[in-house]
Amino acid sequence: MKIVIVCDVLGKPNNGTTLAAYNLIGFLKERGHDVTVVCADQDKKGAEGFEVVPVQNWGPVNLILKMNNVSLAKADKKVLARAIEGADAVHVLMPFPLGIAAAKLAKKAGIAVTASFHAQAENVTAHIACMNSRLANHITYLCFYHLLYKRVDTVHYPTQFIRELFERQVKRKLPCRVISNGVNDVFFAHTERERPNEKFTIFCVGRFSKEKAQHTLIKAVAKSGLKDNVKLCFAGCGPKEKKLKRLAARTGVDADFKFYPRDELPAALQGADLYVHTAVVEIEAISCLEAIAAGLVPIICNSKRSATKSFALDGHCLFKAGDARDLAEKIAYFYRSPEKIAAYRKKYGDFREQFRQEDQMRKMEQMLEDAAAKTTR
Repeated sequence: MKIVIVCDVLGKPNNGTTLAAYNLIGFLKERGHDVTVVCADQDKKGAEGFEVVPVQNWGPVNLILKMNNVSLAKADKKVLARAIEGADAVHVLMPFPLGIAAAKLAKKAGIAVTASFHAQAENVTAHIACMNSRLANHITYLCFYHLLYKRVDTVHYPTQFIRELFERQVKRKLPCRVISNGVNDVFFAHTERERPNEKFTIFCVGRFSKEKAQHTLIKAVAKSGLKDNVKLCFAGCGPKEKKLKRLAARTGVDADFKFYPRDELPAALQGADLYVHTAVVEIEAISCLEAIAAGLVPIICNSKRSATKSFALDGHCLFKAGDARDLAEKIAYFYRSPEKIAAYRKKYGDFREQFRQEDQMRKMEQMLEDAAAKTTR
């Protein structure tokens, strides 16, 4: 098939949405499909399989986006028309201008359109200090629906959680598939654990942003009574990095902040003792699944706005959202009982297998093929 992948946000593989895009693109190419990627990455100009559009210029808003390492694509209809000509299916990654325009053009041309749901309302409203506004988030979901998702043949939801949330918000049930973004096999390839330091090591992976709430983990360790024996490793980058570093220094918590290339992350995770996922807003959290695949036991925030809590096997693997003292107690539970960590690693054995990436990518391929088969021009 000729498949067009439309990415309002692509860039470097340093976030879940971008990784999901690259994984899908790579898999479809390996399967022999003719894949064209439309994005605003200017370094891709002239590269085979890419059509590049300009970057959207929204004046002062660009400064906010830059702080979050984000740039948005401009909907250049000439480039889009050239990209989708003769396509069997168009897959949109985000409900933003480029994806919206691509969906409209494809539907007009009688081409099948599918769209992933990679952006929660809070991922947008957090940039304008409205993350906790129910009205702002509801309006954002309505915009997502009317601008994109009502137009497509099939919606891809990474989790049942985001499907149910979106359907409640828009009071509509759309044709859909619930398919995980999956975990790469490199995270399952366990090697002999190397301990980089003597302290009990806790990993936390995610962008340093408001909705990821890494500050809760720093405060928890500070309150735990274990501060001198625990090392925190925060993997990521983002606008809150300096603030988090200041908090760690002020509370005397031993914490490293580093962006790990993908080829280094599996080994780094396998060298840790525990994984904590602090995000209060999350559609799937592949980073948490990667840690579980690598053999770590997770302690996960039980936020109502996060799908990640479904990865917890029981209450020992959950902590109350925003409650540093509760998280401290959960950390202490595992710290004081190494045998419990070993037992939970074993319990997670069967759970992790269902998220192998190749299985999930085959489901994505099938979704695209089914959409194309049902569309007649």
